[in-house]
Amino acid sequence: MQLIEIFKNRTRHPFRPRASDVIQRVFADFRDYQAEGDNLIMGEGHLADKRIYVVAQQKPKPEKFRSAQDVGKLNWGMLNADEHSQVLRMLRQLTDSGPHEDAILLSLIDTYGADISMYSAQRLQAFFIAHLIRAYLNVPIRTISIVLGEGGSGGALALQVADRRASVEDAMYATAPPESVAAIIFRDPARIDEALQVSKSTGKHLRHFNVVDSLIPQTKSVMDADGLAENIQGYLERSIKDLLRRRLDKLMDKRLETADELGVIDRGKFFEIKRFIERPLKQFYKPPAKLKIISDPSGATIHLDENYGDGTVIEPGQPLVRCGQETEGAAGDGCGALIPLEDYLKNFQTCPQCGKRHVLDAAGWISALADPGSFHELFRNMTVSDLLPAEDLHDYYRDFLKKQKKHSSFNESLVTAHATLYGYPTVLALSDFAFAGGSMGVVFGEKFRLAVEYALRKKWPLVSVCCSGGARLYEGIVALMQMYKTVAAVERLKRAGVPFISILADPATGGAIASYAALGDVCLAEPGALVIFTGPRVMKARGFEVQEEMVRSDSLVTASGDTMRYEGYYGDIRGIQEVVPRQEMRRAVARYLEYYARVRSGEPKKKGMRVYRRRQSGNLENGD
Repeated sequence: MQLIEIFKNRTRHPFRPRASDVIQRVFADFRDYQAEGDNLIMGEGHLADKRIYVVAQQKPKPEKFRSAQDVGKLNWGMLNADEHSQVLRMLRQLTDSGPHEDAILLSLIDTYGADISMYSAQRLQAFFIAHLIRAYLNVPIRTISIVLGEGGSGGALALQVADRRASVEDAMYATAPPESVAAIIFRDPARIDEALQVSKSTGKHLRHFNVVDSLIPQTKSVMDADGLAENIQGYLERSIKDLLRRRLDKLMDKRLETADELGVIDRGKFFEIKRFIERPLKQFYKPPAKLKIISDPSGATIHLDENYGDGTVIEPGQPLVRCGQETEGAAGDGCGALIPLEDYLKNFQTCPQCGKRHVLDAAGWISALADPGSFHELFRNMTVSDLLPAEDLHDYYRDFLKKQKKHSSFNESLVTAHATLYGYPTVLALSDFAFAGGSMGVVFGEKFRLAVEYALRKKWPLVSVCCSGGARLYEGIVALMQMYKTVAAVERLKRAGVPFISILADPATGGAIASYAALGDVCLAEPGALVIFTGPRVMKARGFEVQEEMVRSDSLVTASGDTMRYEGYYGDIRGIQEVVPRQEMRRAVARYLEYYARVRSGEPKKKGMRVYRRRQSGNLENGD
């Protein structure tokens, strides 16, 4: 069968067995915890004489659609923030009562993705996804995950991290639904077949990229629930037997090691050598390539009393920027003031008259954060060709990368460096919106991991800036796995007690905010930053209501105040602590660096291998 036929006739077959069908047949004594919501099943049963805790996502069955209201419901099968909260509480209870030497935690995955409604967005949906990935890394119980039908985006990844990961043979697991991939890459949602090829979402691809380690045989008839349950039960019995032969602490360590390897398939002959001999580069950068720079055509001296407000004089031919027309095709919603280019860059691409902010590229954030002359770039020359084989790079992607290199001073969408902030040494990880919208791909994930490794070696705090549109669709499923990889890297920082300060710039969306960026010990945001898992444009296209002002930093910092009042709901999630203008961001970050320097009383004591860490309030290592 062609990919499109498999997708339509098997993966999304309306009568494909659901999680409840499998649970009913595999666990004769299943005790349902009666989870709240339409899309979540939680409970426990026994298999091979072992207790099995179950967390399952479930798409609705056809009989659920009994009215026009049912058919019109947009988030069927997608876990919302309330349902994510229930899973997070269960993991926290298992962690607090563990280790569990004779039990298994099973996750069953079948979802288009996470709920993208305003209801969930206002309740910090992206933060829930990041914290769930981290919780699965740390839960002291042997874990198994199975993709039953469709695994979609971060909504699936929130439950997929496990010691043993499998997929049913005809299931698919993608960074985004193929309709969305086609609309974004090809500007044509009908090109689903090509989108499926780009997405690399089949079982063969999942094995190739180490997203899963096993494929469960499909049944001849897609509706054969008995046969599918039998195949899954056989896989579970073998996996349980195998897992129980292995030490739990070793399995938990392996979760981090697995994350480190995601997206690094073709290291190349000199990969390991090159990253150790590469010298930090000190660079100076030009204005952003897309910035529309104009000059006064009359050649006369201009006094900007009316346009600029402070009597600034512009000399003939001096480069200018017009507020609202900073780039070609800009929306034009600024005040129209002419601003000398030098002043515009010194003010971090913010209009000094009306305060309108242009999306700041990595070079701009370097100027905003690093002490002058202290920025030294690390791992500059790493490219996707160092990590993925040539056969995994299709022509669409090669053409896309060529275009992106014209827009940025950097070679990839993440810039890593060491620098000082008011004299405090730090490691920087800055996403560059000018390069592919700051999208997370394999180079992004590997450079972030290496930046964390560098910070751990130096024992310097890590400061990140998230300015991203999400996972890089051109790389397919392997791009989504960078969420897992960056969360695991942050976990290493937290275990070592090295501070991590996360800055949420405009925009902070997609897989970036739903992974490392949501896990800062402190989360700062610039004013008006869009902080949401799925962008408003996609929400509108999918038919969801959008109230954009409610998912910008100024509103979310207020909503974040509820996280401590409702700790039972949010757990360790704290959202955004402060909203800080770009002009004050260096000083704000330096306050936290100074606090860390003052309270640090010595190196953390080595405690050897630990099966799990109990939560400790008021400790930077805990991430509060």
